[in-house]
Amino acid sequence: MLASLGFALTYWLWRRSVRLTLFLPARKAAALAALLVALCYALLSGFAVPAQRTVYMVGAVAFALWLNRNFSLGQMLSIALLGVLIPDPWAVLSPGFWLSFGAVALILYVTAYRLKQAHWLEEYGKVQWAMTIGLIPMSLGLFQQVSLVSPIANAFAIPLVSLIVVPLALLGAVLPSDFSHWDAPLWLAHSVMNWTMQLLEWLNDLPQAVWTQHAPPAWSIVAGMLGVLVILLPRGYPARWLGFLLLLPMFLNTPEPPALNTVRLTVFDVGQGLAVGVQTRHHTLLYDTGPDFSDGADSGNRILIPSLRAMGINQLDGLILTHDDTDHTGGAASVMQAMPVGWVSSSLPDDHPLLQQLTNKQRCITGQAWQWDGVQFDILHPDAASYSKESISKNNRGCVLRISIGNRHILLTADIEKESEQQLLDEHADKLPAELLIVPHHGSKTSSTDEFITAVHPEYAVFTVGYLNRFGHPKQEVVQRYALSGVELMRSDEDGAILVEMDAQGLQIEHYRKTHNHYWTHFPQAEGQAP
Repeated sequence: MLASLGFALTYWLWRRSVRLTLFLPARKAAALAALLVALCYALLSGFAVPAQRTVYMVGAVAFALWLNRNFSLGQMLSIALLGVLIPDPWAVLSPGFWLSFGAVALILYVTAYRLKQAHWLEEYGKVQWAMTIGLIPMSLGLFQQVSLVSPIANAFAIPLVSLIVVPLALLGAVLPSDFSHWDAPLWLAHSVMNWTMQLLEWLNDLPQAVWTQHAPPAWSIVAGMLGVLVILLPRGYPARWLGFLLLLPMFLNTPEPPALNTVRLTVFDVGQGLAVGVQTRHHTLLYDTGPDFSDGADSGNRILIPSLRAMGINQLDGLILTHDDTDHTGGAASVMQAMPVGWVSSSLPDDHPLLQQLTNKQRCITGQAWQWDGVQFDILHPDAASYSKESISKNNRGCVLRISIGNRHILLTADIEKESEQQLLDEHADKLPAELLIVPHHGSKTSSTDEFITAVHPEYAVFTVGYLNRFGHPKQEVVQRYALSGVELMRSDEDGAILVEMDAQGLQIEHYRKTHNHYWTHFPQAEGQAP
């Protein structure tokens, strides 16, 4: 819009001067002005991928005018694509890249080269329909969700922002600031934007405003894109309804849950913190929720909820908050807000903000046990008496969970320290042996005594630590203790998420960063290993 205004204004003024026109044709001067306006505005807005795409498309038009050539719309889009990718090939990792170019390609697909020139209102409705249907495959693939209210939101938000808010804001920015009565454009732009946001928030708060689901398989996304192209074919093409059939696999191919007598464990890569998802055939448990990153951003809304939904999990049967540390409870509020939770078990104080308004809360106490789909769950720590002892640290009151299938066991130990380890040795020594151990307290030197490691005698030990974390976890002497015991060590800062599937026959373990690595992924070489 701004480039068009720059073109029109420059063209109108340039033609008024004979000398300027003889020096440079008005169309070429206007094309250069349009490109400069687009570039300046894109730089002011942050030069994100959508802005880059617009600048390069305007540049292609300007280049064509300067060379007295005609470029097709497809050629202009291709030039913009090259303009984005040549300086930054990794732009393909940005969702904005796919949404921006995908949206423009859809607009060109439904509007360009059509024999019948439609009324502008019909054309606008056609574009909105193309955006609604056409971006479903990409939205499901990138975000596992589709906005159901976006057609209504776009119908009024795009014209208001494009035709009223932006022009008024720019007008207010260029007017002199020493005249107080000249701030009317900014005031009016703010008022219109405020009304727009209120309407958008109202739409967002409607029930079922957003469709969320599992992550569809890659082949179903490709099939969905082909289906979109069939649906959006011009009128007269037969059997366009077949395109809707190609959309169905994205919705119907749900992830397969674990079999009976099988447990699927996901040690999420949440940085310096802990969050473990436990899934059986018909139930799901979340053990801790990772850290709080910043205001409005935490492990819950940035990592856990998207991952759980991608796995086809829309509700939790249980949530265990092991103790009152933000690297374990930081994402809890977001998780409880985003999906139903059957019950919450924790060692948190009764007056903790997370427990207020909850009717399904309970304390985790040793002896609690339940069984889901042939998988046994046992709370081994803390005991009921510990809640009345103020001398016990919150770490040592952490909830310890054992997951068992026959003679196979997994032990999750939160942030317990030497005192609690000794208590477990005294009271539950027969229940400590496990094939896989989530190392206590991220590998701190206050935990993982030799006696505890010997009693558990794990085959695999997982350190849940953040890259270059300020605590220096895991401590080298602790790593050495496990290594000397012949344990296979895993670290979330190096391996990413750890995926474990256990049944009566044994464990299958996947290191997500290694099985889904990119060519730029760096894996540290073991000491003494040849390059």
